[in-house]
Amino acid sequence: MASFVDSTVREIEKRLSDLRQEVSRLEAALAALAGARRGPGRPPGSTTRRTRARRTGAARRTTARRGRRGGDTRANQALELVRQNPGITIPDVAKAMKIQPNYLYRVLPALAKEGKVKKQGKGWHPA
Repeated sequence: MASFVDSTVREIEKRLSDLRQEVSRLEAALAALAGARRGPGRPPGSTTRRTRARRTGAARRTTARRGRRGGDTRANQALELVRQNPGITIPDVAKAMKIQPNYLYRVLPALAKEGKVKKQGKGWHPA
């Protein structure tokens, strides 16, 4: 009786392994046919399509790239908060600005590259 159970368990495990491989192949085929992305990211069909015609290479080169706006931009707001509160952390800056902190994890290092702020420990200080 024990040998029957052992052999049946082995057969089931082998069949499950084969099925897992088959599922993997089918998912890959579906992704290739549907043009879906595999792994993390946006779900298929969630991207927006651009309706404007693409610019030609010459037009793209002659168009000036928009730089940082003057005035009350998020980066300038963050810089002012760092100047007013040396040692402030990104979550504290986000709370003061009433925004999500993920944006600031890109902005403050960019300000540091420009030499406007510097990071000491977990806090940010004016340069």
